[in-house]
Amino acid sequence: MSDLPLVWLPFDPDHLRADGGPLPDTLRYEVVDPREHVPDSVGEVRFYVTPYSVGSEVAEVLPRMGSLEVVQVLSAGVDNMRGRVPDGVTLCNGRGIHDTSTAELTLTLILASLRGVPQFVRQQDAGVWERPWRPALADKRVLLVGYGAIGQAIEERLLAFETEVVPVARTARQGAHGPVRSFEELPELLPHADVVVLIVPLTEQTRGLVDADFLARMRPGALLVNVARGGVVDTDALVAALQAERVTAALDVVEPEPLPAGHPLWSAPGVLIVPHVGGVSSAMWPRAHRLVAAQVRRYAAGEPLANVMAGEY
Repeated sequence: MSDLPLVWLPFDPDHLRADGGPLPDTLRYEVVDPREHVPDSVGEVRFYVTPYSVGSEVAEVLPRMGSLEVVQVLSAGVDNMRGRVPDGVTLCNGRGIHDTSTAELTLTLILASLRGVPQFVRQQDAGVWERPWRPALADKRVLLVGYGAIGQAIEERLLAFETEVVPVARTARQGAHGPVRSFEELPELLPHADVVVLIVPLTEQTRGLVDADFLARMRPGALLVNVARGGVVDTDALVAALQAERVTAALDVVEPEPLPAGHPLWSAPGVLIVPHVGGVSSAMWPRAHRLVAAQVRRYAAGEPLANVMAGEY
């Protein structure tokens, strides 16, 4: 046992050294995935960098960490940690890690849905040549529900496609490109949007935000894109709206997840489903390594950490 504070990492520390020079020698490091094995050093951990996971299993080791001071997750959302982090322990999220990757996937889902790419793939499989008329993203009004770092990254990319972006957040304010509207204004905004993108954290306030009333207020034929969390949408209400062909949808996240075989969402008309891959790309790890390296250096120097989650997360 060493007197140096212990840091648990989910990857080789060499990845951190490569992104900014040597790591502080006032800390010691172990590579641990507690979902697979929990070493005897668990009680000595001061700084816990969780494996990349949106499941609550990464939090199951927390009660055994009697020396814990900091939990650094690699996801933007922290709903998997809600109610699990002990009092007095600092929780930091992965803000900045997934902005690029998730924004790319959001544009991919929108473009693929509007331009009919899934239909073309099926036609290719069948050896069929048809040329349907499809809507473009250009000139569309996109309602961006959630305006954190990822939401702003999505906005920057949408603007390049000659769209009108209307960002919405918990409170109204001025954004980088104009006013940000408040959640209270959603009922009057929804009927005028061609595309509605969800990128809010999952909290008690946002769970079930997209219910039957929300969907009924959307413009007929509008596209709902969920890159937030599955629980933000009432799945039964969405299935009903899809089956009635009132809306279309492109979903990176669903509830339940993974979506079981035979679930009616799989076969609903007008839906594109991908298996929660918003952050899973080559863009993730370099950004994760840079963030964790910077956080470890701040911790060793006694400096304030970045991305600290406050209150109820």
